Amino acid sequence: MSENRMINTEEEIDLVEIFYLLWNNFTKIVICFLVGAILAFVYTFFMVTPLYKASAKMYITSSSNTVVNVADLQISSQLRGDYKYLLTSRELLEKVNADLGLNYTANQLKGMISVTNPTDTRIIDTTVTNPDPKQAADIANTLVNNAKTFLPDIMKSEQPSVYEYAIVPKAKSSPSYSKNTIIGGLLGAVLICGYLIIRHLMNDTIITPDDATKYLGMQPLAVIPEGNLGSFNHKVVSKKSSSKKKPAPKKKTAAKGK
Repeated sequence: MSENRMINTEEEIDLVEIFYLLWNNFTKIVICFLVGAILAFVYTFFMVTPLYKASAKMYITSSSNTVVNVADLQISSQLRGDYKYLLTSRELLEKVNADLGLNYTANQLKGMISVTNPTDTRIIDTTVTNPDPKQAADIANTLVNNAKTFLPDIMKSEQPSVYEYAIVPKAKSSPSYSKNTIIGGLLGAVLICGYLIIRHLMNDTIITPDDATKYLGMQPLAVIPEGNLGSFNHKVVSKKSSSKKKPAPKKKTAAKGK
């Protein structure tokens, strides 16, 4: 019975007690938040390379006729998935690499390219992310220009039209200094809160009568208050010292002359 009671007691966590624990250490939490925010900002500013995004957009069509029927629309919607996959094919990426004189591998270029298709549209959005804003735009434009001739030849379909070429981005897309700073501050606050809570839960020192009931399962009969006996001991020592008799002074004897 007592063993089960102790196990149940160990599993209980007093949320009010945890709240006051964190409230009493509010200053430490704020300091850790500020330290984490500063470290995250410094790391982002000096260590993280800014990236830029440039996008070029193509329009898919399956017929060269001026009138587009329902069958053409259905075929175009089926071609969207093929375009998204073939735009990052090795042969096309190697041609882009050769045209621009770049030293990237096909896998490195593929990691920079993101191909999306907005819902219920026949638009293919090709976005390139690169540390060099001009290079990002050049890769996107070269990719869609080569795709106009490469993809129809592979798929035996009509040539897509590029209706929007990429321009050199002026603002970086990442990193976000404010976002990383807030995340760093929150991470610092969470770490100190976790440390305080774990240290509190692992501390089984009996200090109050409630602790004795909690850890031992016994109700104390009496509590001896802790007091300062320094002044009392001082008085006792003073009385003892004053009660001691002082030794009698020695009598001086003068030598009589003959």
